[in-house]
Amino acid sequence: MNLITELVIANRILANEDVVDAYGHVSIRNPEAPDRFFLAHSKSPALVEADDIVEHTLAGQAAQPEKRPLYLERFIHAAIYEARPEVMAVVHAHAEDVLPFTITRPALRPVIHSGAFIGAEVPVWDIADQFGDRTNLLVTDIAQGRDLAKRLGANNVALMRGHGFAAAARSLIDVVRMSVYLPRNARVQFKAMQLGDMKPLSSGEIQARSAGPGYKPQSPETQRAWQYWAQRAGCAHLLKS
Repeated sequence: MNLITELVIANRILANEDVVDAYGHVSIRNPEAPDRFFLAHSKSPALVEADDIVEHTLAGQAAQPEKRPLYLERFIHAAIYEARPEVMAVVHAHAEDVLPFTITRPALRPVIHSGAFIGAEVPVWDIADQFGDRTNLLVTDIAQGRDLAKRLGANNVALMRGHGFAAAARSLIDVVRMSVYLPRNARVQFKAMQLGDMKPLSSGEIQARSAGPGYKPQSPETQRAWQYWAQRAGCAHLLKS
């Protein structure tokens, strides 16, 4: 399947699964030019088409002259790709279910098997730590993006105080799956905390689930989820492109 078509499908899936709404975005690194990545121009994810995809540099700028407005927070993607050569896809979103964990002491942790993909540790990044309390909480330049990428470190997900999350993975399918199950994991954890006796997944369970023997992004099990989500999002016809 064409890389750009896959990115269109990813946008539609994330919108349909309520990970993104009018805001939020997903990108993929250009495998033929690792210092570039593909990301739509500033457009709601549910409306993204192939012609909306723009190639960006790791400075967070369009690789070619572009008259259409770009996402303000494209620097999140640029900085993560710059810091993590193995990362092939990035999502930034404001899913409501994760927001309580960005502003309270309890840490978000994997508590369900499908949440194992978020990783054992989910750090929280506070833009005010380095840039003061007079920002609008948005990542609008490469310095802020790099600070977020530093906080993400080698982890799969970083929460952003009062804002949302950034997720990074080795494939587009993986980052979409991670982003879909992150809010679901957060909902289950929140309900478990209300019951008062929560048992998160162990490090062994997380490792076995997220990187078990034979796991591949193109496995039948993974493709089954991708096809299901695409059907729900009304873009299954693009799978044949």
